[in-house]
Amino acid sequence: MVKDFPEHYFFCTANVTDKGALRRALAEVETCFGTPTVLVNNAAIDSPPSAPPEENGPFEDYPEASWDKVIDVNLKGAYLCCQVFGAAMAKAGKGSIINIASIYGVVSPDQSLYEYRRKRGEVFFKPVAYSAAKSGILNLTRYLAVYWAKKNVRVNSLTIAGVFNNQEQAFLDVYCGRIPVGRMAHADEYNGSVLFLASPASRYMTGANLVIDGGWTAI
Repeated sequence: MVKDFPEHYFFCTANVTDKGALRRALAEVETCFGTPTVLVNNAAIDSPPSAPPEENGPFEDYPEASWDKVIDVNLKGAYLCCQVFGAAMAKAGKGSIINIASIYGVVSPDQSLYEYRRKRGEVFFKPVAYSAAKSGILNLTRYLAVYWAKKNVRVNSLTIAGVFNNQEQAFLDVYCGRIPVGRMAHADEYNGSVLFLASPASRYMTGANLVIDGGWTAI
């Protein structure tokens, strides 16, 4: 698609934790396309399953530096992107901001999913920082939805569940057994919800949290 229609795409890089870099990125985008009308805050990090033991160990020993790094990217990054790009949208009088949240911002991680790892001698718990950051995303969304309501800038969150990404079979067995539809999502199954939130089809929707999770949070 990008190769076929190069005039429709522009790529630039920016550190989401650096406000100056984001301002420069906005200036580049405005030069090519004018003020953006859609912002999707999707940048996020977490401790991978293969991280050192201290990253995925008990809460009591979770490193402060790891907490700072995850909160910095996942929550501060979204806040700064909203400040820079959202402010431009508000000045222009239109826009849609979509903050990507997570089931683990709505409910606590189910630590029993990782019991299979503990049974084989590993110390493993889903870390706290990702959940705390994604929970913060939900109220950042509500705050900005009200703050910019009269500026015609809509702000919504999209809460998603896990996506197939070559996870080990033992994890898939327990995860898919926990989720009502019986499987993880395929990456393209969230596309429609993003398009909906970005388009005029959702023009009366702001401050909402759209949940696409295979029924996870319904239990």
